[in-house]
Amino acid sequence: MKTAETGRLVYVMGPSGAGKDSLLGFARQRIGAHVMFAHRYITRPVADSENHIALTGEEFATRLKNGLFSLHWESHELRYGIGIEIDAWLERGMCVVVNGSRQHVGHALERYPQVRLIHIDAKPAVLAARLALRGREGAAQIEARLARRPDFLVPEGAALVTIDNSGLLTDAGQRLLEAIGQGAG
Repeated sequence: MKTAETGRLVYVMGPSGAGKDSLLGFARQRIGAHVMFAHRYITRPVADSENHIALTGEEFATRLKNGLFSLHWESHELRYGIGIEIDAWLERGMCVVVNGSRQHVGHALERYPQVRLIHIDAKPAVLAARLALRGREGAAQIEARLARRPDFLVPEGAALVTIDNSGLLTDAGQRLLEAIGQGAG
């Protein structure tokens, strides 16, 4: 059953270590059930702070072949996907929040022209410390990752909200709630 209203897609992105998963968890705890937080499907085991579904490379390829992703991309030798369930949620007029990729935001804009873009960032020293705590990369890999970090360019015609998550989670979390459209209430 289709409603007369179309939902709104909120595309959250930012560099590794910016605290996207922490901020999304903060928002999820404070927003009602009328906002849907999409799972990411990733070819990596689940870690403590991430909200994703782990797939093998073969499982990912099967889902991709069968059209089960509305968005998908590759980054850092991993494959990421957002399931087609978000299309059903949007058709029903719901707000849908996804954890996306800066490098592939163009694909989201092509498929969902009215998408609301939110870029989460943090100071380089904060990013480095968080990446080290995560334990997936050594110091040299982290340094190389931060050195090659390209500037994020907003696609032409797209509106963007930027949130600095270098400080308190509650401060950045409130900004995220406002950007999603759910204010502190």
